Order: sequence, then C-alpha cells, then structure tokens
Amino acid sequence: MESSSPIDHLTTQDIGLIFRIMAEFIDGLEALAPIAPAVSVFGSTRIEADDPAYAAAEQIGRLLAQHGYAVMTGGGPGVMEAANKGAYEAGGVSVGLNIDLPQQQNPNRYLTKLVNFQHFFVRKVMFVKHSLAFVILPGGHGTLDELFDSVTLIQTKKIEPFPVILVGGDYWDGLVGWLRDPVMKQGRIGADELSIIKIAQNPEEVIQIIKEASLPEPRTP
Repeated sequence: MESSSPIDHLTTQDIGLIFRIMAEFIDGLEALAPIAPAVSVFGSTRIEADDPAYAAAEQIGRLLAQHGYAVMTGGGPGVMEAANKGAYEAGGVSVGLNIDLPQQQNPNRYLTKLVNFQHFFVRKVMFVKHSLAFVILPGGHGTLDELFDSVTLIQTKKIEPFPVILVGGDYWDGLVGWLRDPVMKQGRIGADELSIIKIAQNPEEVIQIIKEASLPEPRTP
C-alpha cells in the first residue's frame, strides 16, 4: 500500500497560498536587490507633523541620508512619512515597504522606491534582510512587534546582531524598567540580552550608535 505524501493532504486553496507567498518573497527580494543595506525606522502612524516624534524622525531620516545610509520605513503616514521625508529632501534613498490593510494604508509621497506586500511576515523578512539597524520611535502594537521581533532574532542568534535603538527615553522608560525588573531580575532574560536594546535621546545619538557599531560602510546607489 502506497503511503501518501504530505502534499496530498493540502487543498487547492493551501497550494495557491504557498505559491502566492513564494511569489511575494521573490518580488520583494528582486525589488530590493539594487538597494544597499538600509536603516529602518519604525513608529506610530497616528502622529501629525506638529508632534515632536515627527520632527525627530524627520531629522533622523535627514542625518541618515547625509551619512550615506538608505532609509527604509513601512511607507505609510506618521513617523514613517517623517523619516522618508527627511531622507528624500536630503537627496537620499527613501524606501517604503507598504502593507495592504483593510483600512487602506496609503503610501506617503516621500519615497524613491515603493514595494507593496500582502503578508506582514514576508514584509518583516525584507526589513531584517535589508537593514543595518532598526531605529524605533514612539508607537503602538506594530512598533512593539518590530522591536521584539528583531530583539528575539538577535537573542536566538538567527541573525547577525545589529543596533536596535529606542528614541526618546521618556516614552520607553516604563518598558525598559519592566524588562529590567521584574523580567531580568527574575531571570527571564540576561543582562546581555537586555543590552541588545540601545537608548538614544536625540537624532544625533542615533547616528553615533550606528557609526560606532561594527557595520558595513554605507553605499547608497
């Protein structure tokens, strides 16, 4: 009696999903292949241009471009728009990895390269693969997801370490304090794992942390 292959148990819908995911990976890798490794900037979509976080993200994007780094964001509004704007107006490479959402997140207008994704996990792979550092400004669930996803990948040695930088100490004090006590104090993480996260009080400190890390030299096209 012949044994069945695992693929025999897949439905037509399952197989179609597999091929759509494969195609999205291929399209994303192809689209980003010409882009030099970038610094990715994350933060809330729910801020306006008069928010201090917007001004900080814009200055970070500008400084990164001036130092030769490509700037990559989720391509949407808020912090993402600000970082892309800073890079774009400084004449740098400004990339947006936009996600298709039910509420329709429209890409911002400060992009030199736009790549659209259907699946968050494919988009996450692209961020990690094409980033030299993650810069994380105040945000909500999505921002925290990007933070802990990158820290976990570094902690478990699934990727080479790179700077994960929280900007604006006051916003992050509660989270970092909780990670220190009770999380680290009770042995859930070690001091070396907590040290993966860096704190920058201003855009200049972000650049300093990135420049002091053992990273490839920027080579924007």
